[in-house]
Amino acid sequence: MLLLPVFAAPAAAVDFATQVHPILTARCAGCHSGDKAQAGLVVNTRAELLRGGASGPAVVAGNSKASLLMQHVTGEKEPRMPMGRDPLPAVEIEILRQWIEEGAKGPAGVARVRWTAPLEPRKPPLPAGGNPVDAFLRTEGEPVGDNVFLRRAYLDLWGLLPTPQQLAAFERDRDSHKREKLIDHLLKNKENYAAHWMSFWDDVLRNDDGVVYYGERKSITPWLGKALEDNMPYDKFVEALLNPSKKGDPEGFILGVTWRGELPAAERPPLQAAQNSAQAFLGINLKCNSCHDSFISSWKLKDAYGLASFFSPEPLELVRCDVKMGEMAKPKFLYPELGEAKGEGTLEERRAEAARFFTMPGNGRLRRTLVNRYWKLLFGRGIVEPVDDMSAEPFDADLLDWLASDFADHNHDLKYLLRVLMTSRAYQLPSVNSEPKAGERYTFRGPQKRRLTAEEFVDAIASLTGEWRYKPDNKPEPTRYVRDWELKSTSLTRALGRPVRDQVSTDRLTLPTTLQALELVNGQYLAEWLHEGARRLVEPPPPPPENLYDSGLIRGKPAEAKVKIGKAKKLWLLVENVDSYDPARVIPMWHEAVFVKGNHRTPLAELIPGTDPERLKLPSRIVIDLTGKKFDRFEATVQVDKSSTTPDVGPAIRFFVFDREPDMRRLVRIGKGMPVAAPRERFTPETLVTRLYRHALQRDPAEAERRVAAEVLGGELKVDAVEDFLWMILQLPEFQYIR
Repeated sequence: MLLLPVFAAPAAAVDFATQVHPILTARCAGCHSGDKAQAGLVVNTRAELLRGGASGPAVVAGNSKASLLMQHVTGEKEPRMPMGRDPLPAVEIEILRQWIEEGAKGPAGVARVRWTAPLEPRKPPLPAGGNPVDAFLRTEGEPVGDNVFLRRAYLDLWGLLPTPQQLAAFERDRDSHKREKLIDHLLKNKENYAAHWMSFWDDVLRNDDGVVYYGERKSITPWLGKALEDNMPYDKFVEALLNPSKKGDPEGFILGVTWRGELPAAERPPLQAAQNSAQAFLGINLKCNSCHDSFISSWKLKDAYGLASFFSPEPLELVRCDVKMGEMAKPKFLYPELGEAKGEGTLEERRAEAARFFTMPGNGRLRRTLVNRYWKLLFGRGIVEPVDDMSAEPFDADLLDWLASDFADHNHDLKYLLRVLMTSRAYQLPSVNSEPKAGERYTFRGPQKRRLTAEEFVDAIASLTGEWRYKPDNKPEPTRYVRDWELKSTSLTRALGRPVRDQVSTDRLTLPTTLQALELVNGQYLAEWLHEGARRLVEPPPPPPENLYDSGLIRGKPAEAKVKIGKAKKLWLLVENVDSYDPARVIPMWHEAVFVKGNHRTPLAELIPGTDPERLKLPSRIVIDLTGKKFDRFEATVQVDKSSTTPDVGPAIRFFVFDREPDMRRLVRIGKGMPVAAPRERFTPETLVTRLYRHALQRDPAEAERRVAAEVLGGELKVDAVEDFLWMILQLPEFQYIR
């Protein structure tokens, strides 16, 4: 049976000031207010709605069907309003409809002054109190317990769950300042701090490893990792991204993505640089006005081209909807009040001028935008929402301005900002779900409930089981176990919200989806991973055999294999696909492969009758029994047949030699150490349940939970039962949320 939502009409007459005007202010006034109101329509007052704009009256009193306002918000007339944003909820549409039907009554004057976002820095007086956040918010309420705070702080600063040992130590600590000391301890660890915050900044700076970079786009990972580890001041951080003039600077951010095929004018790399920098650092959306004057904001085509001109190697001609306008753009910053742009000199000189405008002390927008982003990451909702519309009204303008100015006063220190926010009582309140109703202003009552990010979820599984993934390396050198941010995205992490980083991404989708449910319940990737993790918990595995030879990545250029095999009783010759475009058409070759004893050379083909070592298929596995045979070396040239080196095949393979049965999950050599040490103890069902609860949820299991666990695990640990129990833990909202 299909159940449709029913919205009851307001029982009393609709009030313009308290019910209608808040909707218009939140949903419409961004485009329809001020001197540059779109289509001449201003929505601040009843009189302005009745007067309307270029298309006539927006409201016909007593007739909602004839009112253009209703026709556009319902989608009866195109374009549906608000353009480029989510449609109005049905309850808001019903309020507008009833108000019009009742005669569109209300005062003729302005009900409330439209918020105007300031540009200049402002540091209002700090109210009396301890932490500045609490002084402005007048925070009340009891903080969360130690276990909840510990989990929250570890995830927010390291992206990792605290281990049972760390939990026990924190619970034993009787120091009244232990929470502040914990935050200082977590901030001091450069490696874990940077590894967690890489994911956020990769999203914002559309940087991704493990993917193909078309055109001139480049990875900025080495620079970004060092900048985070060194806690580079934020203004210097932005300056380097916009003006990469020194060796090792992150030139990949402003290069843009060179898409295949013909590009629309609005997507050319200099326009991308303007769009990306404005969105990432100023909370401004320039995508619409990169094609034409925006319908959803006051930004014009010339604004986008003016900013893009700082990043273009040649003069830009204005192009409106892919039609050339015969007018050349001039470098112009988005806020002329910061000063007139010279726009002269080399590309490097113009980039330097753009960086100066972005970071100059008078540009308070840069600091407010960063503070707002970090606030949302820690509290679940920005002081300004949405975070990419910094012209919207903050729920507490004084709080935002004070934090932004204080951040600048402290040398743009990102760790300092995190410490101010996380040592507040507000951060330590119990999490809530407190989104305002239609027409209501947001009131802070505590941090919003937040889901684990894709990277946090995956790293948590690895921490619980000890089953970490390793980073593939193209070279035949020992690799290492790594956290998820260093790896290419998977079906699981994409379902959990990790974005495709071709564009700036500042606000991940956190709502549950059907695809997400399928991956968590029945995804092959998660199922196989949990199975291997369960095996490790039941019986910690011995170290995997190490290869005698690893070719590294082979595409077209051959490599020489010379392997000592004097003590080998068996030999495994493997060829594995790495990332070939068409693996079925790749022909690997153990070319001129021989076994050597002194001056005697025995061809590989003699030991594997019926198999041609120079016409193999992927994957290839050759096992040779050397019992009774005495050889010193195995030699070969490893390569692909010339017929499979064409771009449509795109070979990318790897050759290995082992003298013991290889572990097919770990063919490369792996250095010592894991991001979190794997558990090595032998568990009973009871001790495993306690450990998993304390590691995954930071608490002991209740008696009812122990009984359920005993039913699942039985009296003896078995892999399938442990896998089921792990799956049960991961499905708990208590695990998936930062509470």
